[in-house]
Amino acid sequence: MSKDTIVETMMDGEIKEAVEEIYRDLGTSFPEAVRIFAAQSIIDNGFPFVPKNYDNERTAKGILSKYASEKLRGKENKAFMEAMKAKHESA
Repeated sequence: MSKDTIVETMMDGEIKEAVEEIYRDLGTSFPEAVRIFAAQSIIDNGFPFVPKNYDNERTAKGILSKYASEKLRGKENKAFMEAMKAKHESA
């Protein structure tokens, strides 16, 4: 496959540095890890892993929690976790 599209995203600089170091130690790069994530997401038709229910500032849930609706947060979280569990149990 050709690499003909650029994807840009904003993220915390400390997170970017930490993840770049992890992938460098694994012998690859962060951009390659993103390509792997995208390809595996297509194969799995969703997240290629079961998201963990950690609630701190260093997780996606923690980072995005400030944007969530307080009224719907519990219901949304429960529905999402049930959907991920069901998806990965059937795989």
